Amino acid sequence: MKCLHWPLLAFIATPWMAMADDYSGMLAYLDVARIDGRALAGATGAIAVNQAAGDLNVQANLRGIANGERADVAINAQQLQRGNRVLGAPLQATAVIDGEALAGASGIASINQASGIANTTLNVVSATLARQGIRETDDVALAAEGSALAGGRDDAGRGVATGTRSVGVASTALRGFDGVLQLNQIAGSGNDTANVLGLVVQDRP
Repeated sequence: MKCLHWPLLAFIATPWMAMADDYSGMLAYLDVARIDGRALAGATGAIAVNQAAGDLNVQANLRGIANGERADVAINAQQLQRGNRVLGAPLQATAVIDGEALAGASGIASINQASGIANTTLNVVSATLARQGIRETDDVALAAEGSALAGGRDDAGRGVATGTRSVGVASTALRGFDGVLQLNQIAGSGNDTANVLGLVVQDRP
């Protein structure tokens, strides 16, 4: 009777493996939101982008269009965060639009780009084509048209502000864009930003 002898394989953790684990841990704290190359270049019409790198980020792009004798548009948004817990903030946070992104595009472009923790971003566009004439819109009406409310964050995104935070738009990006452009760019934690545009236009003299 023959006995089969198999070689004994031993797994030994080497310093290189430990270094690889540390590198993976470093990558976990690197949050980058990027729109690059020729993304959406030459696009036309209604363009909406929500891009987030990190945790607990809330984003929305809302549009409303009405046409008629007594046409009206009302948009109301509530962005809420409650009961969330995040241990520590990312050491590096970057949001960037690079290359020739959206170059030569036209129409309505609404972009939310966030890198970090517990940020809220909102873009609102309302357009009314009515025969009741052109009305003036004051600050109170704009606030009612679209609101960004962030509540109950608790300790989400809080911590020691270390590392770097950066946002940017390259000079080659958005070149030649024609129309309405809304852009929220955030690198950090616990930020609230909103763009609200309301138009009321008479459809005939």
